[in-house]
Amino acid sequence: MAYGPFDLSGKTALVTGGNGGIGLGMADAMAQSGANVCIWGTNAEKNAAALEQLSAHGTKVEAMLCDVSDEAQVEGRFAETVEKFGNLHGVFANAGVSGGLEQVPFIEMTTERWRQIVGVNLDGAFYTFRAAARHMVEHGEGGRIAGTASLAAISGAARNEHYAATKGGMISMIYAMAVELARYGITVNAILPGWIETAMTERAFNWEKFANNVMPRIPHRRWGQPDDFGAIAVYIMSSASAYHTGDTFLIDGGYNKF
Repeated sequence: MAYGPFDLSGKTALVTGGNGGIGLGMADAMAQSGANVCIWGTNAEKNAAALEQLSAHGTKVEAMLCDVSDEAQVEGRFAETVEKFGNLHGVFANAGVSGGLEQVPFIEMTTERWRQIVGVNLDGAFYTFRAAARHMVEHGEGGRIAGTASLAAISGAARNEHYAATKGGMISMIYAMAVELARYGITVNAILPGWIETAMTERAFNWEKFANNVMPRIPHRRWGQPDDFGAIAVYIMSSASAYHTGDTFLIDGGYNKF
């Protein structure tokens, strides 16, 4: 008999940035485990393709267009998600953008670029977290909140200060939320991916110099895959993690220990 707590039947999860990469890997695993899933994304075609994939598991699924850097959009879409699904048992703030390959020295970094990264990665997480916390506190049944941070939050990367700051800030916010929201039965945790092969990292991984420098430092000798994040999403969403909060789940194939 399968371990009961990992059966997510009757539960609903929201995954921002869930139409591809890590977000879709998490959403797909939760749907396979019986959860109803709503994904948010900014690309209609990717939303449609992800929705088709998730629908194969037989649970209720929905895809919505949402730019998480827009506070009004987050508030509106969250209300719409609750209207369609009822109580949300888990919210995964996964939407994010990278610093990109066109990185410049820190002393040349523009305020515009800084604010663009912060707007999606940190402000967007804040808007999502706040909406989730309000809903779960009001509903009174507890819940799960998680954010996709990054290895960049705990390891230095030149010319990536904007991205690292957003992910480090997310982790600090999660620690504070975990303490404050525990009294309501809400757990809050961070997921820290290492070098994961997604559309967002495709250009970097196809850059021979980058790949030759990074791959030898990964003990598993492979790039991470979106599917590598399915199990942690199911665990966080499940009742098995009810006493596990304020943690950072580092999933990097051992890169940070090399």
